[in-house]
Amino acid sequence: MDTIAIRAEGVKHAFGDVVALDGLDLEVEAGTVFGLLGPNGAGKTTLVRVLATLLKPQGGRAVVLGHDTITEPLAVRRRIGLAGQFAAVDEELTGRENVEMVARLYRVPANEVRARTAEVLERFGLTEVADRAVSTYSGGMRRRLDLGASLTGRPPVLLLDEPTTGLDPRTRQELWSIVDELRRAGTTVLLTTQYLDEADRLAQRIAVVDHGRIVAAGTAAELKTTVGAEVLAVRVADATRTADAAAALADLTTGDEPTVDVAAGEVRIPVAGASASAEAVRRLDARGVAVAAVELQQPSLDDVFLTLTGKRAA
Repeated sequence: MDTIAIRAEGVKHAFGDVVALDGLDLEVEAGTVFGLLGPNGAGKTTLVRVLATLLKPQGGRAVVLGHDTITEPLAVRRRIGLAGQFAAVDEELTGRENVEMVARLYRVPANEVRARTAEVLERFGLTEVADRAVSTYSGGMRRRLDLGASLTGRPPVLLLDEPTTGLDPRTRQELWSIVDELRRAGTTVLLTTQYLDEADRLAQRIAVVDHGRIVAAGTAAELKTTVGAEVLAVRVADATRTADAAAALADLTTGDEPTVDVAAGEVRIPVAGASASAEAVRRLDARGVAVAAVELQQPSLDDVFLTLTGKRAA
């Protein structure tokens, strides 16, 4: 039995002259959460739309649970749930009516729709507001309703396209718990996100997408080793001297040029060991650059993202 739930092979798609997917290859193992990271415009949402049969790839092929998205789109749709960046709910209907409508679209047997709807509403903490119009819901409630409705058909594969964008920290944590539960129950989840802590917390494997291709993939720990053993974070007392600090520390790095955040007055560089901290302080003192803080840290996914794409996650 194939253990790969989602497979993309050389998938290509362009919007006019703009190339969104440029021969992308991807494999997602069944029963796992797979995190897809990348800067805006990298191709993440386009890939989700291809896998959801909303777009036909212009090259290559995509397969979900053994079914080709072009030749067997109905079979794919019956096996997936989709929650996008914006809650796709009808504001004129109640929460209960929204879930029941999606259940019917999933062809849930008529005698099970009511029970399945009640189960979803309770699971997502919406029972008390189930009979209110969705127009009265908060953004977090709408997002939970959207995600819950996508699960009424109990799909074995769930596509989540930046599901927590714009949500408050508490609601994000709630959705993280739900995704964890789904994975433990055997659901395969493809999660695109701009939140690096989200991928670190939820995903068993992560891929970084840039310019329509996978530029790196592995576990969070494996990706962090691509940066270096440790990262030296130096914050200067006067943010206007950040560029001076970066110039002084540039050749201490074991990787690319230092990452500079002028607004925060911070310079981050991958280094070979703890001795770099003392050397950094010595160099900055020689240049008359006052130091507010020096810290030797383990690499984060933010460091990986910057190293691979040259950009910060939005």
